[in-house]
Amino acid sequence: MHVLYEDNHLLVVNKPAGLPTMGVAEGEKSLLTVAKHYIGEKYHKPGNVYLGIVSRLDTPTTGVVIIARTSKAADRLNRQFREHTVRKIYWAVVEGTPPPNGTLSDRMGEEKRHRKMYVTQNADGIPAVLHYKTIRNFGKESLLEIQLETGRKHQIRVQLAHQGWPIVGDRKYGAQTTFPVGIALHARELTFVHPTLNDERTLFAELPATWKKWNLEE
Repeated sequence: MHVLYEDNHLLVVNKPAGLPTMGVAEGEKSLLTVAKHYIGEKYHKPGNVYLGIVSRLDTPTTGVVIIARTSKAADRLNRQFREHTVRKIYWAVVEGTPPPNGTLSDRMGEEKRHRKMYVTQNADGIPAVLHYKTIRNFGKESLLEIQLETGRKHQIRVQLAHQGWPIVGDRKYGAQTTFPVGIALHARELTFVHPTLNDERTLFAELPATWKKWNLEE
């Protein structure tokens, strides 16, 4: 458990690749079950530990996840996400060379049989908006910084792939290149208002070791 911040109301962690955030079958490991075990062991809490997942990441994605330790904190943080006042910054290494910066505005639908999302022209599609800028180009690959305006399932992965820039390692959405574990998508930074102290906090998650070949932390 790589803890980024912890107090009586919050537990903020850097999620590893390959670990689902929640919603697994009984007996299987998820970030939520690992976090509950961590809190139970550290604070000697018997029985079922209350934790509320406030932000989620796809299983192959790494980075900042906020977990509420009280129902009051969960309610107040969920309101911030609903009202789009939380600032979410991601880093992604993609195949191709996108323009220096841009905004992607699409509508998305879901193919439930294969558990995939897709860009659609249908009016009933869910709006999805993100902003990006190119930080560095590596020839056939590029590092993008992405700010989400909406938070849809698989949104970054789908919108970038739709433009012809799939995330490195994301075979599900058309990537040709491999990645050691998961995909090259990392929730780098989250800015939010603390649910009880009411001050703004920005938390950063270091890149996993699988990104070392790009020397991005130097």
